[in-house]
Amino acid sequence: MLLPWLLWLAVLCPGGGGEAAFQGPTSYHVIQISSFANSSWAQNQGSGWLGDLQLQSWDSDAGRAVFLKPWSKGNFSEEEVTRLEEVFQVYLNGFILEVQDHAHEFQMEYPFEIQGIAGCSLHSGGGTVSFLRGALGGVDFLSIKNYSCVPAPEGGSRAQRICALIHQYAGIRDIAGKLLFETCPQYLLGVLDVGKAELQRQVKPEAWLSSGPSPGPGRLLLVCHVSGFYPKPVWVTWMRGEQEQPGTRRGDVLPHADETWYLRVTLDVAAGEAAGLSCRVRHSSLGGRDMVLYWGNPVSIGLISLAIIVPLFILLTVPTLWFLRRRSYQSI
Repeated sequence: MLLPWLLWLAVLCPGGGGEAAFQGPTSYHVIQISSFANSSWAQNQGSGWLGDLQLQSWDSDAGRAVFLKPWSKGNFSEEEVTRLEEVFQVYLNGFILEVQDHAHEFQMEYPFEIQGIAGCSLHSGGGTVSFLRGALGGVDFLSIKNYSCVPAPEGGSRAQRICALIHQYAGIRDIAGKLLFETCPQYLLGVLDVGKAELQRQVKPEAWLSSGPSPGPGRLLLVCHVSGFYPKPVWVTWMRGEQEQPGTRRGDVLPHADETWYLRVTLDVAAGEAAGLSCRVRHSSLGGRDMVLYWGNPVSIGLISLAIIVPLFILLTVPTLWFLRRRSYQSI
């Protein structure tokens, strides 16, 4: 039943040479989500991801991939891309039919959802590793290791039976293994090379502090905002001196439309204990130097006052000087 699925998920996931010096995403994976409402209705969703960056989505109506970046085909030719799209389309159609035909045999009760992820990643020491995992209703079901199907303990006897079925088809398993351990690394290394200029860009974060809704009487919610940074990995925490504050709460890293990121980190403290706290930010774009923002920093208040006073001083002084100079000319 899962043989076509295994074949498709492996299409873009191989294992060749490494590129340890690359700074940026180092893995590629494809995701499939198949929803089955009943024995006659089902829907597939597919996407391809380079790290956290989506490169492809699957247009099920057109039966083709939608490439979201000019370089997201990597170094594959148009003929190779077309061949892979044909494989995907045949697989997706066949997968739905196979699952519906065997749903009763494997005791799958409608509605249910099947998720799959497969890909490959570079190792820092060189080389690549490939992976494939399947889940049923969000619970681990099976994986592929060393060309073999391994049932997950959570999958019970049903996962064992499906893996036993897969092992009977050595020819298909070998083809899937070749795709998994050769094609994916080829694609990964190619797309990292073609998209290098964009993938290796560094955008420095902007950061500011604010207070959130009071957590309770006599307490403050300190908020550290970090925005506009790229790439995604970032370290942000509240500090007192050199001590990290254990109550620091980190939100989700959220995307901006320009593909930079935003993070909100909070700390609940007693109002009298806020003085001396700081928010520290570490990001690859900062050249090894931390960005530190101090809560209630008097220097910051002084700078704000200076920013108001200087323009006001200029506004009042310039007309006065002009008037005095004009009078001196008239008196001559």
